[in-house]
Amino acid sequence: MPLGAVRPSPLVEQATERLREQITGGHWPVGTRLPGETTLAKELGVGRSTVREALRALAGAGLVQPRQGAGVFVVATEPVEDWPTRLRRAAVTDVYEVRMALEVHAAHLAATRRTDDDVAALRAALAERRDASARDDAAFVDADIALHRAVVAAAHNPLLADLFTEFAPALREGLLDMLDLVRVRDQDPNTGDDTHAALVDAVAGGDPEAATAALRGELEHTSKLLREGEDAAGPE
Repeated sequence: MPLGAVRPSPLVEQATERLREQITGGHWPVGTRLPGETTLAKELGVGRSTVREALRALAGAGLVQPRQGAGVFVVATEPVEDWPTRLRRAAVTDVYEVRMALEVHAAHLAATRRTDDDVAALRAALAERRDASARDDAAFVDADIALHRAVVAAAHNPLLADLFTEFAPALREGLLDMLDLVRVRDQDPNTGDDTHAALVDAVAGGDPEAATAALRGELEHTSKLLREGEDAAGPE
């Protein structure tokens, strides 16, 4: 099967996709040594530097592996899933267990590192969560996540903040599904206000033990509701 010349711009992305198709389609099975850069460049109608970048991208996806002095070999026919993709595919209860470990530690750090600006942001986020209780589930969940994001931000650890950002889309989807199934807001539109207020007060007061206890209790309660929601949904 000929590769066929690619169209101009973006050449690297097109070359990568064309080579990926050859691998995932079985034209180049695992163990195959790919043609050299010069041959690939000629078939694709691009420069060798473009081919080199495309091969680097395929190596990053776990499909090929360069071997010193031997060439580039196919090592897998399915790309390795990146972290955001794995999060989207994970069960929300599994995501929540990891979230608990991340956020409880962040709350402990936040209570020892918070600044006046952090405290102001936390109180504003709590007020916004209360205001959002009068709106729909999506607005309430967004305000809830914003409050938790403010707690993580107060820990002043950029890696924790980045991890929370990665988790946020999966958390949002899971919380919306849970609220739709369990309907806890029908009786209490501002569900969890007491535990969130306790969390903010503990961080603001510099009490790491109280902060972690408040957050752990809130997350354990939500995790229980998520499991109830999954049970109510039943098997697909």
